[in-house]
Amino acid sequence: MPAGTRPIWKGQLRLSLVSIPVEMFTATKSAGKPSFRQIHEPTGKPIHYEKVVDGVGPVDRDDIRKGFEYQKGDYVLLTDDEIDAVKLETRKTLELVQFVDEDEIPPLYFDTPYYLAPADELAEDAFRVVRDALRKAKKVGLGQLALRGKEYLVSIKPCGKGLLLETLHYENEIKKSDSFFSDIPAKSADDDLLEVATALIEKKTDTFDIGKFKDHYNTALRELIDRKLKSKTGKVAVDEDKRPRGDNVVDLMSALKESLEGGKSAPAKKPAAARKPAAKTAPRKKAS
Repeated sequence: MPAGTRPIWKGQLRLSLVSIPVEMFTATKSAGKPSFRQIHEPTGKPIHYEKVVDGVGPVDRDDIRKGFEYQKGDYVLLTDDEIDAVKLETRKTLELVQFVDEDEIPPLYFDTPYYLAPADELAEDAFRVVRDALRKAKKVGLGQLALRGKEYLVSIKPCGKGLLLETLHYENEIKKSDSFFSDIPAKSADDDLLEVATALIEKKTDTFDIGKFKDHYNTALRELIDRKLKSKTGKVAVDEDKRPRGDNVVDLMSALKESLEGGKSAPAKKPAAARKPAAKTAPRKKAS
């Protein structure tokens, strides 16, 4: 493991009667994204926030309770001791209680990824057996992990030489899609358009390589911060012309065909149904 990396959980990964000492590590990092604080410009000092009540003003911290809004404007109050009393103790065992096909869980249920690694050399043999058995069976293990007072539903699957643990949303945490898609007409795409779009997808199909995709906003923000640090006046010019803007609306079939130019030609297709002639425009120059 990287030097200085500490596990956020240590325990036993249990499969039936087999228990494997493992360590869990955070798989993502946020250090690459700049974070901001609100600053009082005349003094350069950070802004602080007072806790206030409408009609009362600032209040003492000791008078603050957590409240659950059970209906609009009405709250049930809970003390920290009451909340702590229902928190779960962090358990040292994560038991795999079920297995499902690796593509059976819808992507929107996945939340946060973590790495699982054997805790020591003695655990490596059993760890490899579970990892390779999951990979051979093309299955994902499911279990529940009690950590930091909460109980998480988790999935476990092979990841290189280790295991990937991902927390999952519970069913009641996912919004139903019906209300968002109900206004979309239940009709299929035009066959001719579908044929050209499918050819375009095939043309652009490649193996997945995350390194090809860069966060252009984050890069530009970092460059802006660096320029501000180097600027003696504290001001730098921002080139508005370099910001991406939406293109004009164009005919869908023309746009799809133009996207295919220079690559694989679009497949032969039946003549499209006659359409009303469009308003005359200047002829588009073909790409050289």
